[in-house]
Amino acid sequence: MNRTRILIVDDELIMRESLGGWLERDGHRVDKASSGEEALDKMKDVRYDILLVDIKMEGMNGLDLLKIVKENDPDAAVVMITAYGSIPSSIEAMKRGASDYLLKPFDPNELGVIIEKILESQARQKEIQYLKDQHKERTQFESMIGQSAAMRKIFDLIADAAPMESTVLITGETGTGKGLAAKAIHSNSPRLDGPFVTVNCGSIPEHLMESELFGYQKGAFTDAKENKKGRLELAHRGSIFLDEIGEVGMRMQIDLLRVLEDHILYRVGGTQPIEVDFRVIAATNRNLEEAIREGAFREDLFYRLNVISFEMPPLRERKEDIPLLADHFLQRFVRETNKPVEKIGRDALDELMLHEWPGNIRELENAIERAVVVCKGKQIKAEDLPIYRPVQAAPLPGDSLQDIEKAHISRILNENEWNIARCAGVLGIDRSTLYNKIKKYEIQKPL
Repeated sequence: MNRTRILIVDDELIMRESLGGWLERDGHRVDKASSGEEALDKMKDVRYDILLVDIKMEGMNGLDLLKIVKENDPDAAVVMITAYGSIPSSIEAMKRGASDYLLKPFDPNELGVIIEKILESQARQKEIQYLKDQHKERTQFESMIGQSAAMRKIFDLIADAAPMESTVLITGETGTGKGLAAKAIHSNSPRLDGPFVTVNCGSIPEHLMESELFGYQKGAFTDAKENKKGRLELAHRGSIFLDEIGEVGMRMQIDLLRVLEDHILYRVGGTQPIEVDFRVIAATNRNLEEAIREGAFREDLFYRLNVISFEMPPLRERKEDIPLLADHFLQRFVRETNKPVEKIGRDALDELMLHEWPGNIRELENAIERAVVVCKGKQIKAEDLPIYRPVQAAPLPGDSLQDIEKAHISRILNENEWNIARCAGVLGIDRSTLYNKIKKYEIQKPL
């Protein structure tokens, strides 16, 4: 346990000794200084929680020392020691940041009360700061959840990329959280107070893409009854997220490249150039380099987008994050449905860990939502999950040692209804080893 560090600053030896004795008996670590100059010298090497400072001293007085202490360490508490006739000076010290004042002659009990009050206040401030730090840490990357090495690497990449103005290209399979990563980059960038505009390039018909991105002038076409800003213009002083950028047609790729290079656009039907200031974050589940070879994506646009790039890992490569994600979705859907579901059962969690999740996080989210809806008790069971498969008999073994081991593991799994904890106990191995064996032998839970 860390003891409180206290510095007594008084030019009277008897005062330093008496104060020091009382405080040390209360368990505090005490240093003493006979002047303000000596106090500052000691503070170069030691950080003090509390300073007891006499207002009237030769050389540097207490008010001058208070000013320097608060400038260098605003969190340090300073208690002024004063005689009755100097109370106005003590009040002035309180206005300048002193925590309290102590009148001479003083009672040790009064000193103890003041110290205890200061320590309680400092403890509250530390707790508040801790909660703020925890909240900041939890919200720093939006709803991105993970503690795996793969996700820690992603968090580091986002932290590095966010302060920059460079274009970012996020790749990865559908459902891996590319949109959350894009939002996290924006939210941790200097543009966080600006708009974050999302364009799902795969959902906008090609003939509407131009007007959606660039906007249009009144009268540009039959239904253009008034001027309309496009998504690029709406993203001014913020970020634009071009999701599924690989779905943009070749003609629009040319126009988009021009805007990304010049930051000047023309609305459909307009002749007036409009300057726009936005940061581009793009995402795709396609292999753009392969699309370039097939003539479906412009190489110059790819290089314009691919300044900073990273790939979101699929869920099957970060299975240690599944319990965290599943619990996150469980809590959310319990709140939304107001159902009394409290936890995910061990058999259900085993099913989640064994599944390969081709739909990634989005598939897991849907699975937990369905489980909450159909769950009849307080605990989600394996049969509540849409991925649940009833057990069938194990296949007959071949002749090799591996065939025999695979068949034996399959039999134990099926006899115990794929209860991983129970099976691991029967086999005399830990759960992680069993998961690895299942993966190694590609043992599938029978349909």
